[in-house]
Amino acid sequence: MKAFIIVGAINAFVAVALGAFGAHGLKDRLDAHYLEIWKTGVTYQMFHATGILIIGLLLGKVGASSLFSWSGWLMLAGIILFSGSLYLLSLTKVGVLGAITPLGGVCFLAAWVLMIVGAVKNF
Repeated sequence: MKAFIIVGAINAFVAVALGAFGAHGLKDRLDAHYLEIWKTGVTYQMFHATGILIIGLLLGKVGASSLFSWSGWLMLAGIILFSGSLYLLSLTKVGVLGAITPLGGVCFLAAWVLMIVGAVKNF
């Protein structure tokens, strides 16, 4: 529980910092296309940081649950793969990095399915 609350809060902090960096530090360095990709990474990072926080709260309510734990770790993996690849793509303009992004998306989808199944089983 505590680990997911900490990991979620750290990711939310980083999302805010990267959003501000993109809006202020990159606005004159990236064209609109790559700035929009950066913003997508920030948005998905914040959504899933919030999801990780929710996982921490759910674990506090139901106790140990492998479904919720896997959901939290998959959200973190998704942030790293999805948002991380978009950040790198924006900065480097290396298109092949976009091939990593869907792997993060699959992690996100699996995480939400596990959260649904965990909620059905525990509530």
